[in-house]
Parts: sequence; C-alpha cells; structure tokens
Amino acid sequence: MTISNNIRKDFPFFNQKVNGKRLDYLDSAATSQKPQIVIDSLNQYYSFGNANIHRGVYQIAEQATEQFESVRDLIKDFIHADRREEIVFTKGATQSLNWVAFGFFKQFLKPGDEILISVMEHHSNLVPWQQIAKLTGAHLKYVQLNDDGEFDLEDFKNKLNHHVKVVAVAHVSNVLGSLNPVEEICRLAHDAGSLAVVDGAQAVGHLPVNVHSLDCDFYAFSAHKMFGPTGVGVLYGKYDLLNQLKPVEYGGEMIEDVDYQNTTFKDLPLRLEAGTQNIAGVIGLGAAVRYIDQVGLKEIETHNSQLLDSAFNKLSNLPEIKIYGSKGALKHHDIISFNLNGIHPHDAATVFDSLGVEVRAGHHCAQVLMRYFNISACLRISIHAYNDEEDINQLITAVKEVQRFFKH
Repeated sequence: MTISNNIRKDFPFFNQKVNGKRLDYLDSAATSQKPQIVIDSLNQYYSFGNANIHRGVYQIAEQATEQFESVRDLIKDFIHADRREEIVFTKGATQSLNWVAFGFFKQFLKPGDEILISVMEHHSNLVPWQQIAKLTGAHLKYVQLNDDGEFDLEDFKNKLNHHVKVVAVAHVSNVLGSLNPVEEICRLAHDAGSLAVVDGAQAVGHLPVNVHSLDCDFYAFSAHKMFGPTGVGVLYGKYDLLNQLKPVEYGGEMIEDVDYQNTTFKDLPLRLEAGTQNIAGVIGLGAAVRYIDQVGLKEIETHNSQLLDSAFNKLSNLPEIKIYGSKGALKHHDIISFNLNGIHPHDAATVFDSLGVEVRAGHHCAQVLMRYFNISACLRISIHAYNDEEDINQLITAVKEVQRFFKH
C-alpha cells in the first residue's frame, strides 16, 4: 500500500466530489491540503487555548506562549538551523523575502552593486529585488536556463563578480519543478563575496532541507504549502545577519523600552515580530511538521518522485503536448508545466474541472519565465503525498477528453 492510500483518509478535503466526479487535486504548488490533525490544532487553540502570547501571567496565556515557542524549536530542528533565535515567524514566504530585501539589503546596496537572480523566479523573489534595485541604484541581472531547461550554472559563474552583493534563487522552481543546485550556488556566491537568499516555498515539506549544510544566509518558506495553515511563514537567517536586519514593521511585543523620543527593541527573534502574531497559524504549522515527521519526509520524497515519474512519462507519450523545462522526469520535482497545442490553458483547465481534475492555469506568478518561453500562460500539475496513480490516470483521461473536445 502506498503512502497516499494510507494518508489520503487524513485529509477531509477529499471527502467530496467535484461535478459528481472523484476529486483529483493537482494544485499543491499553489497550496497543499490540510490533514485533520492540523485542523484540530486550530480548533483546539480557538476553543480552549485562545490567549495572547508573551504577555499574560495567567495559566492559559502561559500555555499559549509555551505552545507557540515550542514550534520555533520544532522548525529549528526541522530545517537544521543552529539556533532557535534564527527562526522568525512571518505571514509567508512573500513577506519573508520582502523583509530580507527591504530590512537588510536596502541599507547596504549602493549604485553599481549587482543583484543576481534567475529567470525562473516567482514574483515574490523577483519584484522585491526590482524595487530594491530602483531604490538603491543597484543593477538587477538574470541567470538564464541551459539547454535542458535548468538553472545554467555556467551562466551563473560568468555573471558572478565582486559587484554582486546578493544572489537570490528558488530551491525548487514553482513552474518547472527544477531542483536547483543551491548548495553550490551558495558556495560560489560566498566565494565571490556575495550573500545568498533562497526561496524554499516549493521545497520544505517535499524534501529534506538543511540550511546549515546549504550554508544559505537567508531561507524563506510558507506553512500552507507544507500541510499547514495559510497566513504563516518562516524566515531563517544566520544569527549575525539577522541581527542586522531592521524591522520593516513596528508595534507591540517587539519593544524593550519606549520613552518620549526613543525605543529600544528586544533581542532576536522577538524584535522582528511586531504585534500579535498568527498564534493559531503557528500552532497549526507545528502540527503540520509533526505530521510530516510521522509520515516520514524521505518516504514522502520517494513517493512523490515515483508518482511524478509516472505522470511525466504518461504525459510525454501523448500527442500535441509541450512540456516545459527538463526532458527528464526526475528533474521535475513534484511539478510539471505543459501546454496542449492549439488549446488555451484556461479553456483546458475549465474542462478539466468539469471532470474533477483540478490544475493551475496561468502565468503562475512567473511572468519573466513565461516571457522566456514566449508564452503567456501554461497548465501546471503539482502533486503531494496524498496523490496516487489513480489521480494520474484521471488526469490523462481528462487530457485526452480535452483534446478530443477542442479538435471537433
């Protein structure tokens, strides 16, 4: 019995049909579904543990604080950070990356400096750097793809020089599924005197992540893509660097002392966490991490890899289809993007939905990559541990039906 057969029952989302059809959810790169244990953790907090943290001295408030802070320790161990103070809670990967750009690099970048990113970046790891470049006078440069549709390491090496102060890349592309050589990218960046920022939104919860061995300077990810709630994310930063990151928001909780003219702030990580946090969301993130540990991250990675290999091979054997990125199935980490010749992706996705197959159609918040491929949109399937071979067969049947429908 596969992982998905075992765990699909843990997700109440799948106890429904779409248009009378079996629900085939293939959009986990947009957001993953939530196991009952995560939903229960939110309900438990709001029903019996709803108190603010780091403030009250009464029992329920202290329990809420303890529960919240225990998740910080859990995340530290989950991504192998050196210190719990290196874990900062945010609203999501987008906010985490913005904080790095505007709270850290804005104060150091100057005219003539360079920012190096890739053409495959999600807007969350692209637009902030565009804006910072405009504000500071730095130049934004792009690493291209190689002939196999992957991060071009040679192009990266050619563009890396002493002017480059920040390298920002996705761990896994949200469109191509490419697993980028982040450890080597970070090493080369450091050798050139640059810092390295990694967008881990599509990696955490899919494969083991070790920020210590990657040696990245900052790492960002979201809870909702790893079975957790929406509205919660994590920013990891090396302690000495995180200490130099200026708060982007100001308010309660982060304060040590305030007089009429000046404010002093608490130590990390609290000085970056202004206001009341998404307490329930963080608790839900903790439940998601415990669930992943229970299922087994290596087991999830193996299951997803085998299932994606099946999907890639079956899609590749269909006529009139264009798959973007690498020609090898194993290079598409849980994500495949494609188009059906002569059929607009939004039209195809609409018919898919009528057949119970839920995929993403659009530019996937990666319009630079769409321009690179000279397209405006494409279809994307993305899987997680609750998917199975029946989902893939249902997809292939739907693709054939779409092609038949639009050829008449």
